[in-house]
Amino acid sequence: MTGQSKKDFLHKMSIALKEARETRYWLKLLDKSQIILTDYKNYLVEIENIINILTKIVKTSSQSIYNL
Repeated sequence: MTGQSKKDFLHKMSIALKEARETRYWLKLLDKSQIILTDYKNYLVEIENIINILTKIVKTSSQSIYNL
């Protein structure tokens, strides 16, 4: 197994955050469009929680790397 640098970790978490935000966009679009009649409330709550976690990880990791 290979190691991963802090910058690699930060990069991957930044990508995950971007994907989570895109997922939120599509969930909101589906909810507004009513193309598929589903209650998206739980999904939107979950994606917000994921976004909050990833945002904290990215901020903390950035501070750790660039404010040594």
